[in-house]
Amino acid sequence: MNQGKPGPPADEPTVRPEAPEGDFELPRPAARAAAPDEGDYELERPQPPAAALPAHGTAPAAAGPGAPDEGTAPLPPAADGAGGTVATGPGTAAPAPAGAAADTSGTGEHPAGPAAAQGGVSDAQGGPASEAGAGAGAGPAEGEVRPLHDPDPYSTPPYGEPGPWAPAPPVQHPGNTPAHGVPGAAPPPVMDAAPPPVMDVAPPVPAPAHPDPAAVTPAADPWGRYDPWAAAAPATPLQQAEPVLTGREQRRGRTRRTLVAGALLLALVSGGVGGIVGAHLERNGGIGTVELPQAARNDAGRDPGSVAGIAAQALPSVVTLHVSGGGAAGTGTGFVLDERGHILTNDHVVQPAGDNGEITVTFHSGDTAEATVVGRDSGYDLAVVKVKGVRGLAPLPLGNSDNARVGDPVVAIGAPFDLAGTVTSGIISARERPITAGGEKGDGSDVSYVDALQTDAPINPGNSGGPLLDTEGRVIGINSAIRSADGSDDPDGGGRAGSIGLGFAIPINQGKRVAEELINTGKATHPVIGVTLDMEYGGDGARVAAEGSDGGPPVTTGGPGARAGIKAGDVITEVDGRRVHSGEELIVKTRAHRPGDRLELTVERDGKERKVSLVLGSSGGG
Repeated sequence: MNQGKPGPPADEPTVRPEAPEGDFELPRPAARAAAPDEGDYELERPQPPAAALPAHGTAPAAAGPGAPDEGTAPLPPAADGAGGTVATGPGTAAPAPAGAAADTSGTGEHPAGPAAAQGGVSDAQGGPASEAGAGAGAGPAEGEVRPLHDPDPYSTPPYGEPGPWAPAPPVQHPGNTPAHGVPGAAPPPVMDAAPPPVMDVAPPVPAPAHPDPAAVTPAADPWGRYDPWAAAAPATPLQQAEPVLTGREQRRGRTRRTLVAGALLLALVSGGVGGIVGAHLERNGGIGTVELPQAARNDAGRDPGSVAGIAAQALPSVVTLHVSGGGAAGTGTGFVLDERGHILTNDHVVQPAGDNGEITVTFHSGDTAEATVVGRDSGYDLAVVKVKGVRGLAPLPLGNSDNARVGDPVVAIGAPFDLAGTVTSGIISARERPITAGGEKGDGSDVSYVDALQTDAPINPGNSGGPLLDTEGRVIGINSAIRSADGSDDPDGGGRAGSIGLGFAIPINQGKRVAEELINTGKATHPVIGVTLDMEYGGDGARVAAEGSDGGPPVTTGGPGARAGIKAGDVITEVDGRRVHSGEELIVKTRAHRPGDRLELTVERDGKERKVSLVLGSSGGG
């Protein structure tokens, strides 16, 4: 069997020598001078088959002494019995130990050492082994056929066929193996094992004992690539990628580089993880469900003097009024005066209702009730309405507006733009600020004159009629007018631009007197001096007109002014020592008093001033 090895060339017939039936004996290694246990020996390399071999079982034809057959691969020289050389492969030879001899016992055991001869041929199976000659290393006689091994008494099947008794192939020792391809290196040693298997092919043709090396032409060796113990062809030595580090400093440098690389890798990983976590925290505000800190519920009350405390006390007593009638409607604010259901507000709030209009009062609790007008006065811009069937009313306490000082904190409550229960705060910006409001009728009958408290607490349309409270939660004024950006003084008319910090309230001292009169009599009285004023006068002060408004005398006969000696053309410049600059201011200052109060006036006539005293009279309200 060829077992996959290439055979002879196709164009040349295979000739096998005649030999007896049976196995062929491999060449035996020559005896070594050293003891058998001294290391390993090297098997000889099998020779390539001859180009043309005789038929199996026939002896090869002699080609003449000293010359090899034509077309047959040359054989290496036989081992010299006195320290000659032993072939180890094509073109190489190894020295043979002196005195080494082939085994002649016919037992098939071979001594350690190189082969004694390599040119022998196999005999017929079962034939005796050929003698090795008298001298150690002497080759067989020319033309003699020698079996490859002694007869097998156990009739072992030919090597190479199936069977568990086939001898194991030689195994190479692991140590001291020279690099393949290094020039001059000996072939790798093999273990002391059985001879290599012999294929079922023709044995090699014997060569002369001493052929001419120059005449030997090596032939191609097709078996070389299948020979496990043959020396590899020279090749370029392999190169290492980097030098091997074995010294302490080298190991220390390698450890340092490893640590630096690990540190850099850890820094990169940490930076990446930190960036991801930071971005997540920045985008989402944290990991998991967000729960914000919050203070516990506190039901504790507020300081009664604070805005919250004032508002908590006053809001239940403040109401919102919705008025409609005569094709007009409006919203305003009022506050409870007593438990009987009287509510104080501005006259311009209830004016749209007229005589047959409808007024609806909404309390802070949300309850509503119908209301009717008890009395109203356009000169003071005050009105009182009353609700029926309502119990549990909480009237607001009334303060004293004469105690108010500039800078005192105040709180205003109302329903600006129908936003009921709106609370704002500020201070008293000025006292006794003379203002006039109304005048839409053109005859002056609807003009109100107020010696007002000025405040910067935000007051807007809808706040009219609401209370202005001091720090004790007491009413010191009734919010009535604002100065808006368009110059209007009507908080519910043209002044729709909103608050600019200029709000005006009727002092509660005047409001209390008027409210009492409206509740008791249905109308209010006005204090008067008894003179007609020239409202077109442009000088400083209030000048008495040349004639009365109804064609009568400018100074009422028997009135307070006539009794004090005031005449037409006189200019009144002061009231109770306070300077007045116009007729409106004189009216405001006068109406800030009650009928029967005494006033001290400074009158200028023909360039001369004099002081007069009078007691205020009374006139019916409108």
